[in-house]
Amino acid sequence: MAVEDNPRTRLEYGQELKRRREAAGLTQEELAQRVMMSRTHIAHIEAGRRRPDVEDARRLDQVLGTDGFFERFLPTLDGRKVAEHFKGALEFEGQATAIKEYGPSLVPGVLQTQQYAHEVFSSSYPRKSNEECEEFLATRLDRARILDDFHAPEFCALLDETVLRRVIGGPAVMCEQLRHIVELGECRRIYVHVLPFSVGAHTLLEGFLSLMWFEEMPPIAYAEGVNNGRILELPSLVRECQEIYDLALGDALSHRKSLDLLRSVAEDYEHAAQ
Repeated sequence: MAVEDNPRTRLEYGQELKRRREAAGLTQEELAQRVMMSRTHIAHIEAGRRRPDVEDARRLDQVLGTDGFFERFLPTLDGRKVAEHFKGALEFEGQATAIKEYGPSLVPGVLQTQQYAHEVFSSSYPRKSNEECEEFLATRLDRARILDDFHAPEFCALLDETVLRRVIGGPAVMCEQLRHIVELGECRRIYVHVLPFSVGAHTLLEGFLSLMWFEEMPPIAYAEGVNNGRILELPSLVRECQEIYDLALGDALSHRKSLDLLRSVAEDYEHAAQ
């Protein structure tokens, strides 16, 4: 099983960055300009809310003259096993008070059942060993624990009908997966809306999108494609993503009608599995 993420380690890493930056006589804005990062990103790292990627750490070492310190200690922040491009989003996810996600072809990670997630990791590229699959699976199931608290975060899942119809792992796996989503929706832990095929083109056709809100930080957006993802923090871009999501949500079925459709498709899978 993957090792738990350690917020204290991230905080210590951030405090060291702040100490080295101040020793160099630089403000956050001045350091950000020299390492080609945003001031907000520097602030998040220093507060223990974010980790730099490898290239960011190398530039920090170069500008601050820290002889590889920030690159060398990156592995101590990894904690849980996820795709490299998702690490920053994972840290934000654990702090969010509200999350809205759009799934174009797969069930969003925090809603995935064990068997469904196992099938997803088993078919990923580059190929993963059984041990690696188990490590990624442990992280994905651990992420779902954010739904254990009824009140936080508020979670809204917008699913393309493709998610319901694409058979991942066979009818039995799909039946279990869809009924898991229905159960979460029935107990009002999540809101779920399905974009039916009949809608045709809509504003979220281009890929996965996650919107997150926080108590003490401005909202962010995370957009993901094939083997890549990016966190958007510029307020104008985040607002644009929110508007795109809301337009697509306006085309979707209501929560109640979406649950009815999920139940119906799950029953079809149950019959197919018998």
